[in-house]
Amino acid sequence: MSPPFALPAVLHELVRTHQTFLTYAAIHTHTLDLTLPQFDIILTLGNALDMTFKRLGEKTLITKGTLTGIINRLEDKGLVQRVASKTDSRCQILRLTSAGTVLFEHAVPEHLDYVHRIFKGYSPEDIATLEAALLRLRKSVVAGSCVGSGKLVDGVDGWCDKVKDVCKNYQGSL
Repeated sequence: MSPPFALPAVLHELVRTHQTFLTYAAIHTHTLDLTLPQFDIILTLGNALDMTFKRLGEKTLITKGTLTGIINRLEDKGLVQRVASKTDSRCQILRLTSAGTVLFEHAVPEHLDYVHRIFKGYSPEDIATLEAALLRLRKSVVAGSCVGSGKLVDGVDGWCDKVKDVCKNYQGSL
């Protein structure tokens, strides 16, 4: 039997920081009567005119099954509406309602101010260094997980392409 895996301190701190940040961000979104995924959808739709379910899922990294429930709850709140696509009868287009647009216009700047508070002690150089280190880490995770065949190291087909697509759709290309 092999000894238990000891998680390196940097990975432990990365995970703790991620969890702490999500908790911090959720405190503000809950004052808006929204969950973080709901706020993510308001933010994403507020920066676009219309969006299909598929594109919204790509932009938010929310799975299709989860996305439907979140959209249902946002519809119940009167913040999002579905409309039939004029070009493809199989698709529904999502957009903010007027109430959703009002929420977007006041909540996003307020939320960004709230999030910026945690960076008050950081210089612009600190922020640039942190961003570069995180980008390098994300690229290393993707590159280190893949072998030349496009399989995950443990043999799962297509995983590397999926990760690269998600990263590209979410925030620039790798």
